Amino acid sequence: MNRNIEVLSDKPALIERSREIILARLHQAIESRGKFTIALSGGSTPKPLYEALGKESLPWSKVHIFWGDERYVPASDRDSNQLMARQAWLDRIEIPAANIHPMSTNAENPLQDAQQQEQELHSFFQTQPGEFPAFDLILLGMGDDGHTASLFPHTEALTVCDRLITVGNKDGQPRITFTVPLINQARCVLFVVAGANKRPALKEVFAPEADEMNYPSRLIQPQGELLWLLDRSAAAELSLDRQ
Repeated sequence: MNRNIEVLSDKPALIERSREIILARLHQAIESRGKFTIALSGGSTPKPLYEALGKESLPWSKVHIFWGDERYVPASDRDSNQLMARQAWLDRIEIPAANIHPMSTNAENPLQDAQQQEQELHSFFQTQPGEFPAFDLILLGMGDDGHTASLFPHTEALTVCDRLITVGNKDGQPRITFTVPLINQARCVLFVVAGANKRPALKEVFAPEADEMNYPSRLIQPQGELLWLLDRSAAAELSLDRQ
């Protein structure tokens, strides 16, 4: 596996290293292909990363922002991943509105919104049904149950292999999420994980053998780079010399 694991001293160091990696991949992508496509994660961990990126002076007109998953709530809801990223980052920079590609949650029909998002991705990347576009970077977190994006243990979303977008499920609440094969098509997948509560799941995700349905982050094995950034607290029980 092409997995690269880095352990940082604390969360500020974790955020700084994440910022460095994103900026490096951004400049590489713009130089090579004229634009940079990134899919964001939700949760509390990336918020200071977004705030740091919001202070950068970059060619924002060449950056396209997507989300890897979204809670099925209005964009104005405090639980919206889009709202958090806009407040922490996107509202603070001069980026064309057309370069921000949020997941729709307006149809009162999660499946319909998932299908619309899939069509929009095909249109943007100029891919055909059955083809999977390659994001330059997909940013992911991991829950203490081993989930990532809205790919939760023992849910139908884990087995979807013929679509880009599907409907995830968290305690009966729908989510819109990238599928495993779409994530795995990325040029770079960057996990950013912090906290002692992640230790049990990380041990299983990094174990030589474990049930992927129990720990969905094991399913993420991209064609490109796979980078795991952990703070010392999260990594405390891992034997990384064997990774």
